[in-house]
Amino acid sequence: MTVANPVRGEASLRVCGEMLILRPSFAALVAAEGEVGPLFALVERAAEGRLSLGELVALFWHCRFDAPEGVTRERLGEAVVAAGLAQVTPVLRVLLQQILAGR
Repeated sequence: MTVANPVRGEASLRVCGEMLILRPSFAALVAAEGEVGPLFALVERAAEGRLSLGELVALFWHCRFDAPEGVTRERLGEAVVAAGLAQVTPVLRVLLQQILAGR
């Protein structure tokens, strides 16, 4: 079983019965920024409670690391909705802290 490494700023989320590791690497964040816009603006929207579900899933999707086979973006989105915002907020917080603080 793969486990998130908090020293690397990783978080994990259960998707399709598998643990998905989210690692906010430089390449992942650049890809996310290309889709959702500047990361500082994303952090500001999150702090103001204006982060859309699509932006949240996009950030998670781009930060996925060594994803299990069969984990599609659609399934990731469904897992986020099934888990609910209360369950995914701690995962989002880890990624946002890494964006702001770096390594």
